Amino acid sequence: MRMAKIPPAPAALAAALLALAPLAGAQSAPPETIVLKAAHIFDARDGTLKDGGVVVVRGDRIVSVGAADVPAGARVVDLGDATLLPGFIDAHTHVTMQFEKNYYLMRYHDLMRFPSEQVLYGALYAKRTLEAGFTTVRNVGASDFEDISLRNAINAGVTEGPRMLVSAHGIGSPGGHFDAASFPPDEVKPEGPIEGICSGPEQCRQAVRYQMKWGADVIKIAASGGVLSESDPVDVPQLTLDEMKAIISEAHAWRRKVAAHCHGDAAARLAIEAGIDSIEHGSFLTEDTLKLMKAKGVVLVPTRITVEWVQKEAETYPPVIAAKARAAAAAHTAMMKNALRIGVPIALGTDAGVFPHGLNGQEFGLYVNLGMTPAQALLSGTRDDARLLGIDADVGTLEAGKVADVVAVPGNVLSNIRATEHPTLVMHLGRIWVHKGPTGEDIPEPRGHESITAGEPPDAHAGAFGEFF
Repeated sequence: MRMAKIPPAPAALAAALLALAPLAGAQSAPPETIVLKAAHIFDARDGTLKDGGVVVVRGDRIVSVGAADVPAGARVVDLGDATLLPGFIDAHTHVTMQFEKNYYLMRYHDLMRFPSEQVLYGALYAKRTLEAGFTTVRNVGASDFEDISLRNAINAGVTEGPRMLVSAHGIGSPGGHFDAASFPPDEVKPEGPIEGICSGPEQCRQAVRYQMKWGADVIKIAASGGVLSESDPVDVPQLTLDEMKAIISEAHAWRRKVAAHCHGDAAARLAIEAGIDSIEHGSFLTEDTLKLMKAKGVVLVPTRITVEWVQKEAETYPPVIAAKARAAAAAHTAMMKNALRIGVPIALGTDAGVFPHGLNGQEFGLYVNLGMTPAQALLSGTRDDARLLGIDADVGTLEAGKVADVVAVPGNVLSNIRATEHPTLVMHLGRIWVHKGPTGEDIPEPRGHESITAGEPPDAHAGAFGEFF
């Protein structure tokens, strides 16, 4: 039955228009122009450092880079003796979780926290990640679709954090690294394809489809065993070649890339044959496998800070995990030096969440310790990460038309790579999130510039509703 529409009374219509007028005015306000100036600028197109860095930003986009006249009415932020760089990218994070000092208490929290509660912790970790200068992350594994929830909340502007590309559940075998701990099955329900745990090509294909159904941007697999899981050897394959082919072909058909958690060499060879896009960790990779990766363009994401962190914390883990941590750490150093010598493509990823979020910037210095030049390390966490993630049209370099993700660090970053650990300015999507003075003091944003967001504020509809309730 169709109901005739009743036109609103003139008084009600006037009230509605008055309530919506402030929102319309806020949306039509012209975007602010900000000019960032510093002594140096890192050009991530070719890895060179130039003097006299100037980046002009309007709204959420870069207008120009390099020497230019200051537009009329622009706000100038002069950072002095600092280096301007593209926003940092971390290609391997777990933003919705963080290992606790007490391993057994952490297991208790894993069981007892509701997913909605855990996402609130994720919001805190996301904010710390952004404040550390990482304006984009690839989150490669989370429980209960928590990373999808966090990404959506950040995109909606209701919480603070970096741009997130997420994988939802990792895809792995029963009893493998991505499966739940070996709880008695009558106490804790075993996981299945919705949670990413699968056996056989068709069930694994189904697991991939489930993750993409609910919003995964990337697919993560456990090609080999892991360090921080208790029931599996660290270096053995955990998926068959046919299972990997089913996973990767399905993801690629949906235009999703696939990252492989992989410490073992035999597992890496299977993943490469199946068409994998990146190998994460890579502790036990041989020279022949590294050469194959270079030939096929498979990217290594080394997560060096986690290797060192887990070795340092080994005594706090169960004995079987401690033994695997030490073995992986012993092999990883030689592997990474070989990868650098061979010329394997390397993209920066940290495994943040195994160590406290916000320390991601230490990864740059650790790469230099192993033989990278500072410029190569910076490219791995900017341009090369953007290429791996498939978002280099928007981020990864400072160029006109790209998204206004900019970081400033003290002094000449090529002379002191550890400056990446202490950003003095972080801009994401044209908004300044961190701005520190010479002595580390916070410089607040001027009133009226606290938030630069496109479109309607998240509570706009609620505000309008309040006028009528």
